[in-house]
Amino acid sequence: MLAFAALAILLVASDAAFAQCAMCRTAMLNSPEGQKLARGFNDGILFLLSVPFFVVGTIAFRLRKVYLGSREGAVR
Repeated sequence: MLAFAALAILLVASDAAFAQCAMCRTAMLNSPEGQKLARGFNDGILFLLSVPFFVVGTIAFRLRKVYLGSREGAVR
């Protein structure tokens, strides 16, 4: 029940959040300072997005290495 209520609140609030993002983006891109800030903001998002990919990739690499290592031990 709690998860349903949280989902309902997110669905209702999402329209207002998207509207604000569009207004902020337009306001930022109309000034040179805003353009520089928007570029930095986008770079920050890409940096923050790279960390989860790095963590998941490292875990997948380790699991693959363990799996192939145990497989080679069984073949010998």
